[in-house]
Amino acid sequence: MNAFFLKSLRPYFNFPGLSLPGALNSGLWLDQKIDALQHNIAVEVADYLERYPQTKHVDVYLNDINGTMRGKRLSVESMLSLENGCYFPLSVYSMDQKGKIAAPLHDEPDRLCVPVAGSLRPCPQDPQHNAQILLTMKDSDNKPCPLEPRAILQNVLARFHQHGLFPVIAPEIEFYLTGNERQDAQNQGCFHMDTTTAHAALFDELEQLAHLQRIPLTGIVAEAESGQYELNLKHSHRVVEVCDNVLALRRLTRYVAEKHGLQANFMAKPFSELSGSGLHFHFSLNDSRGENVFSSPVNALNSMMRLCIAGQLALMPASVAILAPGVNAFRRLRKNLTEPVFNSWGYNTRAAALRIPCSDDSNRRIEYRLAGADANPYLVAATILTGMLYGLENIDVEELPEPQQDQPELPLFQQEAIETFARCQYLTDSLGEAFSAQWVACKLSELDWFERIVTREEANLA
Repeated sequence: MNAFFLKSLRPYFNFPGLSLPGALNSGLWLDQKIDALQHNIAVEVADYLERYPQTKHVDVYLNDINGTMRGKRLSVESMLSLENGCYFPLSVYSMDQKGKIAAPLHDEPDRLCVPVAGSLRPCPQDPQHNAQILLTMKDSDNKPCPLEPRAILQNVLARFHQHGLFPVIAPEIEFYLTGNERQDAQNQGCFHMDTTTAHAALFDELEQLAHLQRIPLTGIVAEAESGQYELNLKHSHRVVEVCDNVLALRRLTRYVAEKHGLQANFMAKPFSELSGSGLHFHFSLNDSRGENVFSSPVNALNSMMRLCIAGQLALMPASVAILAPGVNAFRRLRKNLTEPVFNSWGYNTRAAALRIPCSDDSNRRIEYRLAGADANPYLVAATILTGMLYGLENIDVEELPEPQQDQPELPLFQQEAIETFARCQYLTDSLGEAFSAQWVACKLSELDWFERIVTREEANLA
């Protein structure tokens, strides 16, 4: 953290930055490090098996750069030695969305992967007999793997925590429920309360299984399009855990939908004529006393909030490569008659990337609306937070543009977005040089594969 950041914070705070013991000041998320010191995996396993004595298997898994679960199923006997970890190849973080190695490494070494404390839960498929636990990968020096999105978010959060700032987030995840053949049912619009019997039963089971997995699902809301819904999770300062739950909830929703003869589609733009689906994050910042440092009247945002907004806008063109991770996500963002390009901020407007929602002064926050539903939540959160840091470190408060000034111009195609990202030193440094290079290589490889496809529509033009 450079000196400018400290200087820019002092006018707005009357407390010093946190001075962490050396053992804790290592770039890991503070809350998780404290939990790890207090939590023993062997005790967690023993407690779980006492509650679920019929358990036969445990799924151990990592979340790759696209947010896809990569793992394997082990016998219940293996749970007793989980604290020792197991091994997965580093190339897990070089895989494209089809599971192929898109950006070959110089070598493909195995790396030790250890359980994340508190993540042992019943598996949605037969929860009485199957468990699941999230792993985190270690590098060769036993430090967090620099290619792992979860570890990247921890590192970004640590920069806030070391100075007494604690981000609070709440995600909203949009998706479509469809049958084997999509049906154009009558559109009942946003917030419609009545659902079909099939959907009501599905949502009841989804809520039950979410509770079983300790996922704080607070609401299921009907969106504008037929069959489109939004999942809401409780706001929390445990940012990494929130992102864990986003991915767990996406997987759980797909499973429950399939069980009910439907499909849960989290593509950013699954249907050309209908609205896309986003992954929206509500962000605020607490101080060490748990008070919201954004607290201010909506028509007189304080300097901290204005700096964070300005930083997010400044890095937005480079951020698009992370927030729109594939060609389909750009279909959602590209301007058409009903969907303006998100490139501005505003009060209580959904036509802007950065929305200041209605709230009382103490709950003032920013809603970041740019990311698609298919984006990796760890990387989305890390990118948004990096924008906030950029504003606090590098921008004068007077530089914030007026609301809805349509700035800055955003890349509308993936190639341009990737190139913009690669040129943004601040963002690539924040996410890590090794990860950023790997991300660029993977996404260029995926784009090259996509552009080689001759579509049926093209063939019909011949």
